[in-house]
Amino acid sequence: MKRLFSYFFLLAAALLLTASCGHAGGDNSDGKKEQAHADTGRAKITFTEYQHDFGEMTEGEVVTYAFHFRNTGTADLLITSVSASCGCTIPKYSKKPVKPGETGTIEIEFNSQGKQGAQRKSIAVRGNTAPPVTILQITAQVKPSDEKY
Repeated sequence: MKRLFSYFFLLAAALLLTASCGHAGGDNSDGKKEQAHADTGRAKITFTEYQHDFGEMTEGEVVTYAFHFRNTGTADLLITSVSASCGCTIPKYSKKPVKPGETGTIEIEFNSQGKQGAQRKSIAVRGNTAPPVTILQITAQVKPSDEKY
């Protein structure tokens, strides 16, 4: 009998806890429930361009390009990582927050050593943005070097 009473007590406590936790906020004048947490906004990264073509170059050349962006969101933008699809492409970026309306750059260095022909590299920019990942691309047409290895 004690065991049955214990089960009944635990069930009643669980139901009471569930009922009390299911109501996070009060009703507003429209009859809709208020959210427990206020919306703090969201950062949004908008680039002036999402791809860059270096054009024709000679194998072994190292070129750079700066992608410019603006935080068009309503919260500080924080870039958490920038990664390239190839070790020949090195991104550089600031880890400082970018306030809404402010601008920033992501510099890309492409080393064509050991590359020939049409090249297409992707750069993934991750941050506290909507959407969380933005893809940039660089392209180049690499001609063979006259030098022999």
